[in-house]
Amino acid sequence: MILFASDLHLSPRSPGATRLFLDFLGGRARQASELYLLGDLFETWIGDDDIDDPDNVAIVAALRAAADSGVNIAVMHGNRDFLLGEAFAAAAGVRLIDEPYILSTAEWQFVLAHGDALCLDDGEYMRFRDQVRSQVWQSAFLARPLAERRAIAAQMRAASEASQRDKHNPYTDLQPAATEDFLRQHGYATFIHGHTHQPATHDHIVDGIHVERWVLADWHEERGECLVWDGEVLRREAVLPEKRA
Repeated sequence: MILFASDLHLSPRSPGATRLFLDFLGGRARQASELYLLGDLFETWIGDDDIDDPDNVAIVAALRAAADSGVNIAVMHGNRDFLLGEAFAAAAGVRLIDEPYILSTAEWQFVLAHGDALCLDDGEYMRFRDQVRSQVWQSAFLARPLAERRAIAAQMRAASEASQRDKHNPYTDLQPAATEDFLRQHGYATFIHGHTHQPATHDHIVDGIHVERWVLADWHEERGECLVWDGEVLRREAVLPEKRA
């Protein structure tokens, strides 16, 4: 069994979502052979030297425990946690994967991505993405003291939230033509992605071939969601708070 999730946006501001994820790693995820986290696991990640921050320790430890139990965990960068590095991966017992990522099983083939790279109609965001994904910008940012990086991340988050409030739909969808090209380039594989916070299953006809695109849900304080591949079908499964005595 393979599980997929994205857009958890874990942070001190979302303790409910963090608890959901920790319970998920300690329970449901242990029944899977593989778990793919397709971006924005964290609301922000300002560098692997922040891994010992108390807000990160429990998450990293839970990932490590799940990995040590036998779950193969892969983490993809999102638009919020693109600075996750090899020190994080080693501590958490996960592997970092690039996008797009081709996942071939005995039964089917998938192509995985965070999704933001195909939101080409949002020119402002694409310019921002190009800037922060550049090695020059990242090296300069990581050279700053931790406290300064925290302040910059908070300012960027506030600016993003303000921009979203000003938009009728704050989450731009994937550009249709670019999506069809993407599906064509990757052999018409079933496409799984997150980022847009618009969970749905889309049917594309590309060159006369039917291709499914599954959009992962974002997580909230009282509800998360994963996709489950059982070797025959994909299905959505809710992640709900555990009942506590």
